[in-house]
Amino acid sequence: MPKIKAEKKSRIHKDVAKQGISFNKDFGQHILKNPMVITSMLDKAGLRPTDVALEIGPGTGNLTVKLLEQVKKVIACEIDTRLVAELQKRVQGTHLQPKLQIMVGDVLKTELPFFNICVANIPYQISSPLVFKLLLHRPFFRCAVLMFQQEFAQRLVAKPGDKLYCRLSVNTQLLARVDMLMKVGKNNFRPPPKVESAVVRIEPRNPPPPIPYTEWDGMTRIAFTRKNKTLGSAFRQTSVLAALEKNYKLHCSLHNKQIPEDFNIKTKIEEILSKIEADQKRARTMDTDDFISLLLAFNSEGIHFS
Repeated sequence: MPKIKAEKKSRIHKDVAKQGISFNKDFGQHILKNPMVITSMLDKAGLRPTDVALEIGPGTGNLTVKLLEQVKKVIACEIDTRLVAELQKRVQGTHLQPKLQIMVGDVLKTELPFFNICVANIPYQISSPLVFKLLLHRPFFRCAVLMFQQEFAQRLVAKPGDKLYCRLSVNTQLLARVDMLMKVGKNNFRPPPKVESAVVRIEPRNPPPPIPYTEWDGMTRIAFTRKNKTLGSAFRQTSVLAALEKNYKLHCSLHNKQIPEDFNIKTKIEEILSKIEADQKRARTMDTDDFISLLLAFNSEGIHFS
């Protein structure tokens, strides 16, 4: 069998092909089949009859139908046109049909309409960019109850000092309160994924901290490049110093500030870190308040990260 045909065949799961639909691994298609898990997710979302709910990756509609029964409207984003057809067929001619809006395409490239709640078993490969697309969406939504790969979920809720604490943890926790709701075993899906799953509740901070997120993201990216090293070590990397010097000179130019003749970016960074006693701190032990103080200290001295 030619290699291309073999690869294509490997993406088709025989146990679901018999039912008329072959799920595509490239889209991370694993259908949540356990009605008890679906019911629990909806209960944790605290749905209201007036809600407009967003669902990403509705698949064959097991969760969608239950959502439609409890809210005013469901906006379902689906990339696979075959599953769109299945979903449409499932609600066609019922009282639920007028309440369903289907958006066909890649959710990461789609401008999302208004919604105030999100419940979804999302494709795991888009977990990180999707979380931040949702958290930076305006107007604010009330909360999101989302199914993730278990390790990703653990990173979202990890605290300073935890083994899995990382840039994802602190960036998410700046913008939202995140709680682990439950773990979900592989056998609750068809076909079963290779990893364990977990459900997380994300509640955006409204209003958000008065922090420019692009600057925050740039700073934490540097700090967590070597999360077990000191901040002094992380910010003294040659490439980091070059970028920060370029940003500093641009800042001075835009604000008509004269750059001292003896200016040295490395010395400047060391002075700032020393002033707030952060030189020997390590990213893995710092919480959001620590990073906010760090960013304010840098910005007040004209050091920017975007």
